[in-house]
Amino acid sequence: MKRINRWLLKLLQALLRALKRSEREYTPKTQVKGKTATKKPIEVKGVNLLLIRDTFTDKSTIGKLFINSESFCDTLENPWLDNQRNISCIPEGQYKVRLRLARESASRDYLHLLVQDVPNRDWILFHRGNTAKDTSGCILVGNGREQDIVENSRLAMDLVIKEILNLGGENINLIIKNK
Repeated sequence: MKRINRWLLKLLQALLRALKRSEREYTPKTQVKGKTATKKPIEVKGVNLLLIRDTFTDKSTIGKLFINSESFCDTLENPWLDNQRNISCIPEGQYKVRLRLARESASRDYLHLLVQDVPNRDWILFHRGNTAKDTSGCILVGNGREQDIVENSRLAMDLVIKEILNLGGENINLIIKNK
């Protein structure tokens, strides 16, 4: 299974490199009175993640993740404890996110997401897990939820990454709001 995951990761990385290369090389031209004229700018598309937190307990914070305005999966985080490292969810706000390769991590052997520039915090990830015990301030994804639990986290993480890659895998923006 690990061999297949490594192969899929290498394939996804190759596809991303090819996509970036083809975007750079693609320069459509227009005709103006029989002459080749200006190049049209390439539209850079981004990925917009919206996390709306809607359930708050003393053990967890559960919400819904939207990707480019479409409801996508459930999320689970630690409860709000004044943004304390490793035990609190991060503050509401707007953040940049990037893909993080398995080789960049000592503990995650799959492609996941890194939330950047969180005040007084670092290494906030979107990753697999089902309960608050599986996170140290990170955001877990799942398909289905119960009190203080998200379900099918492995599948949800794979689908989130697949969707982000389908949308280009770059310029990822996250907005977190409490309901």
